[in-house]
Amino acid sequence: MWILQLYSQKKASLYLKVVMELNNLGHALLFPFHILFCILKACFGLLLPSRRKDLRGEVVLITGGGRGIGRHLGKEFAKHGAKKVILWGRTERCLKETCEEISLTTGVECHYFLCDVANREEVYKQAKVVREKVGDVTILVNNAAVVHGKSLMDSDDDALMKTQHINTLGQFWTTKAFLPRILELCHGHVVCINSILSLSSIPGAIDYCTSKASSLAFMESLTLGLLNCPGVGCTTVLPFHTNTDMFQGMRVRFPQLFPPLNPELVAQRTVDAVRTNTPFVYLPWTMHALVILKSLLPQAALEEIHRFSGCYTCMDTFKGRT
Repeated sequence: MWILQLYSQKKASLYLKVVMELNNLGHALLFPFHILFCILKACFGLLLPSRRKDLRGEVVLITGGGRGIGRHLGKEFAKHGAKKVILWGRTERCLKETCEEISLTTGVECHYFLCDVANREEVYKQAKVVREKVGDVTILVNNAAVVHGKSLMDSDDDALMKTQHINTLGQFWTTKAFLPRILELCHGHVVCINSILSLSSIPGAIDYCTSKASSLAFMESLTLGLLNCPGVGCTTVLPFHTNTDMFQGMRVRFPQLFPPLNPELVAQRTVDAVRTNTPFVYLPWTMHALVILKSLLPQAALEEIHRFSGCYTCMDTFKGRT
């Protein structure tokens, strides 16, 4: 009897193995067609208008929301019908001015809280206050960032640490604070205002480039990790040099060919990306060419491009806000 049982078990095991092999073979055969379908879908998406979700009822929290891109993000989300806008930052005067402007011009309920995202305990404490006083955050925008603007050898150790704590680790703390509730609701969005410098670094901003590269890796991992979470999306925006106080004094060789972006445009494209659930946005669109060239060209050719465009010296005149 036990021989028959052993035989049956082996037969069942062999059957399951064959089924699994056939299943894997089927997936392998369909894989190229699936990739082709995704490419065609993306191409048609460029030609046809995308369906945009309604932002009414959304509670938006923006770090670094008192000035620069963060200020315009607050106004843009409010303009598109967000129920409430919450601003986090370290400078109360800027936060208060922006909050009042949003409330007066759009009529949207706006709140601000002093919070240094580099301080983990402060982030968790203020997140609790936000939930109690305002409600559940459904759209988290990680925008806070600083730049030291010096070479490695000229940089102060504490300044280097500050950049990493705000630009990179701050995202860990804010996302850990708000994402669990977003997942419970099966509704929400996590946004990161990154930089094209995360893909193409320049001298004189080693702290910023390093932190943004880490931030990009964080968002890529998070985006993939949330693929099977219905109702929850991620968007990473990678803009070129933006005309704000943060990078004041930065000069490229051909400003007519590579003009700085307006923060209003960055805010508009970010909100539109959230509404269309677009995972990654390069600003301007020509930055896609940079990614392709970096993958194809030898290092010597890339160095010549950096020299020609003035990237090697663009931070020599930097006098921005740190």
